[in-house]
Amino acid sequence: MTQAAPVATANNTSPAAFPSFTLISSEEIPALGVSIAEYQHIKTGASHYHIASDNPENVFLVALRTVPKDSSGVAHILEHTALCGSEKYPVRDPFFMMIRRSLNSFMNAFTSSDWTAYPFASSNRKDFENLLQVYMDAVFFSRLHPLDFAQEGHRVEFKEPGNPESELEFKGVVFNEMKGAMSSISSQLWHTLCKYLFPSTTYHYNSGGEPEAIPDLSYEQLKSFYQSHYHPSNAIFMTFGDIPAAQHQARFEELGLARFEAIDSHIAVGDEKRYHAPIRVQESYPLPAAENKGDKTHIVVSWLLGKSTQLETLLEAQLLAGVLLDNSASPLLHALETSTLGSSPSPMCGLEDSMREMVFACGLEGSSAAKVDEVEALILDTLREVAANSIAKDNVDAVLHQLELQQREIGGDGYPYGLQLILTALGSATHRGKPIELLNLDPALQALRERAAKPEYIKQLAQALLDNPHRVTLVLSPDENIQTRIEQAEKQRLANIKASLNAEQKQAIIEQVAALAERQAMEEDDSILPKVTLDDVPLDIPALHSEQAKFGSLPYTTYGRGTNGLVYQQLVIALPELGDEELSLLSIYTQVLTELGLGDQDYLQVQARQAQVCGGISAFTTMRGDTNNEQDLKAYLVLSSKALLRNAAAQTQLMRDTLETLRFDECERIQDLVSQLTARRESGITGNGHSLAMTAASAGMSPVAKINEALGGLRGIRHLTSLNKRIADPANLAELAQQLAVIHQKMLGAERQLLIVAEDDRLDALCNELDPLWQDFNATTLSHFKQPEVRECKKEFWIANSQVNFCAKAYPTVPSDHPDAPVLTVLATYMKNGFLHRVIREQGGAYGGGASQDSNIAAFRFYSYRDPRLQDTLSDFDKSIDWMLNTAVSAQGLEEAILGVVSSIDKPGSPAGEAKQDYHSTIFGRSLSQRRRFRQRVLAVNAADLQRVCALYLQNENASVAVLSNAAKAAELSDWLSVQNFSVEQLHTATEGE
Repeated sequence: MTQAAPVATANNTSPAAFPSFTLISSEEIPALGVSIAEYQHIKTGASHYHIASDNPENVFLVALRTVPKDSSGVAHILEHTALCGSEKYPVRDPFFMMIRRSLNSFMNAFTSSDWTAYPFASSNRKDFENLLQVYMDAVFFSRLHPLDFAQEGHRVEFKEPGNPESELEFKGVVFNEMKGAMSSISSQLWHTLCKYLFPSTTYHYNSGGEPEAIPDLSYEQLKSFYQSHYHPSNAIFMTFGDIPAAQHQARFEELGLARFEAIDSHIAVGDEKRYHAPIRVQESYPLPAAENKGDKTHIVVSWLLGKSTQLETLLEAQLLAGVLLDNSASPLLHALETSTLGSSPSPMCGLEDSMREMVFACGLEGSSAAKVDEVEALILDTLREVAANSIAKDNVDAVLHQLELQQREIGGDGYPYGLQLILTALGSATHRGKPIELLNLDPALQALRERAAKPEYIKQLAQALLDNPHRVTLVLSPDENIQTRIEQAEKQRLANIKASLNAEQKQAIIEQVAALAERQAMEEDDSILPKVTLDDVPLDIPALHSEQAKFGSLPYTTYGRGTNGLVYQQLVIALPELGDEELSLLSIYTQVLTELGLGDQDYLQVQARQAQVCGGISAFTTMRGDTNNEQDLKAYLVLSSKALLRNAAAQTQLMRDTLETLRFDECERIQDLVSQLTARRESGITGNGHSLAMTAASAGMSPVAKINEALGGLRGIRHLTSLNKRIADPANLAELAQQLAVIHQKMLGAERQLLIVAEDDRLDALCNELDPLWQDFNATTLSHFKQPEVRECKKEFWIANSQVNFCAKAYPTVPSDHPDAPVLTVLATYMKNGFLHRVIREQGGAYGGGASQDSNIAAFRFYSYRDPRLQDTLSDFDKSIDWMLNTAVSAQGLEEAILGVVSSIDKPGSPAGEAKQDYHSTIFGRSLSQRRRFRQRVLAVNAADLQRVCALYLQNENASVAVLSNAAKAAELSDWLSVQNFSVEQLHTATEGE
């Protein structure tokens, strides 16, 4: 029998432990409205940190310290393989099966550089218990089937199945995932930097796995790593929410811990050997000849700092990094942004404090190897200037203000808020530090303020950085031939393997492939897995209370939410009528809107003012198709900011000044911003390839879809790259500045409304304070933004610098209030669960694949992510339709698909995020009644509905296709692309090519 645990709430917390655990310490954190306690399992030594809160979204995470000693990806492959079946749940895919039978708000697994974590979150108690059972068994009693290792890690197969005379090839989910990940220049930069910054500890290696090293890992090595690392003595449990700690501990004991004894093992990252003098290294990264024009070298200067587990050292590093790099007025970022030695600051700029020893890095991209002396001198001279003259007290206070704001903000819009807190503390727990200190920062921040008030303090921190000899300067230059050499080396390795095989070994490869295919196709008994049902689904979407009023003629809406002393304001401006050229510049306009000077203040003064006043001010456009006709649209410009409540008036004045006194005469600043935006968008291609492919495939479906592609898609990146080159001519730059000014004048004449989110008991006083500041903010309504109807089919092959493929196929469907939209939404999940996941990920080896219905643009999209295949994947998209139409719909599969859709609809966000979402839904015509109607229609979907909409909408003659790949693949498939009427699109051309 499980012993009953005492009940506790965040307001009346009992830190009592279950008998098998002992309480180490506990502490209230008033700034976050939670308490945190540390416990230890008496028998094994496992740690448990519990963050008690009255939040019903409970979070669980179990982490293991994982310290690989090579780049074979053992920790990463183990993370995948551990989730492929366990002692209690000996089915092939319990992790993905549970995703389908759960109401979770988060469910995943992570491999970091020195830990592996298995987190989930759910607001449903039954669901939380179900997931806990599966996760505990997966981590501590994984069966690690050899075929799962072959599927998730790596294997060799003959290219022609069953033909031992054909060539061999490597396959495996992680193998292909890391080929995709390491196509990113940012990833290559970071891992190359770590190789030299950390000559002797685990960070020297790529814990995710280098594609060339992954095939070195044996199944026996994987099992050995599991046995040494996946033990409670090496485990850290972390929980958040309103379930008491002792209740969690009772379940931990029953589900696994009681079966273990302590082991004499101390897995930890040791102290890194320190350099006695700085070093400089040069390496290369692959870049196709078509892209390797001009300066493409990355130069990064980096230091190894002190331990992240020492709170004072950590906060000093965060303060110095903020002082140097927080915004464009910060001395080091200003020097890098305005330097002619490169095109923009490196993506590596900043402090990495998640590892045992911290790294500070800065540098430039778009440079050349010959400029390394000058880049080093620029960085070191800037630091010497800070060490000699320090920083103005207002700027130091602004960084401290940012640290306070980050500490206070309640998140939860990306990851659950509880998981954010847990991940904040996890690094310190991993290195046996004091994680409670990282959550209760107020005392340490106060001490830091006192130290920072001394004029010499920042000077001393800067000088200590200059005096630190463990410094690495990395020069990473493009090489047009390195990718070819990598591919040739892989081919030669495979040829050598084949040459060494005897007939028996060749037959073993063929038999493994057959056994894996049989295993992947097997219908398993998933009834052994726990699940929630539709009976466990909440009855309805809760309403959020809001109120409307006016400041003068400015309408505003308020939401009273638990924001922990922050106020969020968004000024929402109806997009005016714009010409085609103006429309193409919208993404640049929103970028510069909050980055230029205001009135008699230049942009440097404005950046400093922003840091002193708010926790960020940004601008973006938001567009959605009408709920009944995707060819009609609404579009808005949003100016958004957040601030501590005490700064609300200054926040408001900043927002008004940003709109009313923005200046466009800082042409060099505009040029720098365009260059930085271009670099950021280009570097994100391989990490976001599936979304870019879906955006390209959907571009002919509706006006919003076309604009999405033109602004944020592959065409948008190409246009941005071309414009960035063009404005090197001062005349073209001046013309761009003038065009942006014209757009801005149109925005000033458009109708507007305001959103305010703050603590409920502060709203009345806040609105009284803001009333005179917004009172005279009037506008003349101009004609609204309109676009012609769009409906066309496309077939495009986009060439990028990627070792893997991203495939997408899209079909025109219906907008959100059409009765078939909920059915199509369920259909996408049903097809992913029942067919696409198996054929694209498990059998095809892609990192991911599936389908989605986007009712905003009325499009149904198939996609694959980091995919070794191309034509076969496109064929599998078609086969999934045949499967849907010719296979009886599974009642369980249908219920699981409905659960998945409802879970995504009901997913909780942050208090402010939920208010923003409700407000924006409303202004776009997605009223609460419409959203409730959509949800009820989802719950009512039946088997006949699925097959009906599949036959009605997924017709091949209406489909559009987009693929993101590389030049070699385009050359290999040139005949097929021609026959299939694909246009081949280059991201980098001499002209825009539009």
